[in-house]
Parts: sequence; structure tokens; C-alpha cells
Amino acid sequence: MNKRASFCLSDDDPSPLDVVDGEVDSEFFLVCEHAGRRVPKCLGDLGVDRSEMERHIAYDVGAEAVSRRLASALCAPLYIQRYSRLVIDCNRPLEASDLIPEVSDGTEIPRNFALTPEERMLRFEKIHRPFHEAVSDGLDRVVAHGRKPILLTIHSFTPIMRLTGEVRECELGCCFNRDDRLAKAMLSELCAAYPSVKASLNAPYGVDDIGDYTIPLHGDRRRIPHVLIEIKNDLISEEGGQAHWAGIVDKTVRAATAKMKF
Repeated sequence: MNKRASFCLSDDDPSPLDVVDGEVDSEFFLVCEHAGRRVPKCLGDLGVDRSEMERHIAYDVGAEAVSRRLASALCAPLYIQRYSRLVIDCNRPLEASDLIPEVSDGTEIPRNFALTPEERMLRFEKIHRPFHEAVSDGLDRVVAHGRKPILLTIHSFTPIMRLTGEVRECELGCCFNRDDRLAKAMLSELCAAYPSVKASLNAPYGVDDIGDYTIPLHGDRRRIPHVLIEIKNDLISEEGGQAHWAGIVDKTVRAATAKMKF
């Protein structure tokens, strides 16, 4: 076997999953797939400069802090993924070309070059699969307590793409795949309560079966209400902004769900 295929998580490497427990009867269930920047010891520094691990290519800047504040406000469970999306992107299916990116926004990731299917599968089995199995089990527990969970996944995006120079004007995106009910209801509440916020549907990205994983698997397939929330990361890079935007999401998602019949 190729030596690189000996990918493993050592005893010193953390579990992919960190769970913040919420109330048993909370209707909300939160996931943050791109929270972490950890790299397993066996991969070293991935062959990239340390400064690259501060960029959006490595993790969703500010998303974990917003998620934690939101989970506390909603008394909801939160499932946090600790490893960098440069190791493996836990919001991509196995067949996605950028599941383990060789290049991200112009930056080469040498330790990801020319991986064999076996090497890709090892990362999937050690990080991606256990994370999503835990999310699935958590949703099952909510259902077992007689609740229909409302799934919120929390992300952030860069204002400017380094490679293309694309500028994103949107500040908050309410994103969906097949089921637009909660995304549209939340956008309506955002426009009413915060007219100065630049909010849009499916911005800066839409959700689909090959570019996403959590919403198609845990939202669409279960037929539970859901929304993927994207926040521009320069707005949540500091504590004050994190508190402010968590408050906006808290208020608007509560108002949206209160008016809906699922």
C-alpha cells in the first residue's frame, strides 16, 4: 500500500466531533461543519504556510463562535466538526471533486495531491463518516422525544475571492436545496426586522446534491425544516460581530418558525 494511505487519527488527535448539549425538547438542531482548523498529526502542515490556515479556505471564520452563541440562545444541541476543510470537507459527498481539495482559492495543498481512492476513503471513514453518523443519531434522539427537529447549519464566506477578485455584496444568505420554506420565511423576517441587512436567498451559493452534504442528507432526505445560513466572515471575525449576528439569526429564525406550519 502507498505509504500515504496510512492516514490515521493518533491518540493525540481529537475526535472529529464536539457536541454542545441543548435541551431535550428544543425544536432546533444546529450543525457547524467547517468550524475547525485541526490537521491530523500524520498530515503535518499539509504543505501550506501557516497563514493559509487563517483564511476561509481552511475553515469558516467566525462560524463556530456564532453557532455556540446561537445554540445557547435557542437551548439547542450543536454538532461541531473540528478538522479543517482542507483535510476533508464534511459538507461534501464522497464523489465531490473538492471533498479533499488540491487547490483552494488559488492556494495549492501539496499533501492532497494525487490521492488514490483508498487514501480518500481513509479520510472519509475516519472524519467525515463518524461526524455525520453522530449528527444522524442526534436527530434520531430528537425524534424519539416526540419532536420534529428544525435543522440549522451555520457557515461563513469570504467577502473577496483571492483568485478571481469576485466581491460578495451579500451579508447574510438563507440557502436551500429542494425545500425553500424556512429559507424564504427567514428572509421575509430579515427584510422586515433588519431592512439595512443585505440578505438574499441562495447567496453566495446555492445548495445542491454534489456541492453540499448536510442539507441533502439530514434535511431533504428526512423531510424536516432546514436552512443553511451563510454570514460574511468579516462581520463575525470579532466577538462583537459574532454576538450581533447571532442575535439577528436568533430573532429571525424564531419569528419565521413561529409563523410556519411544518
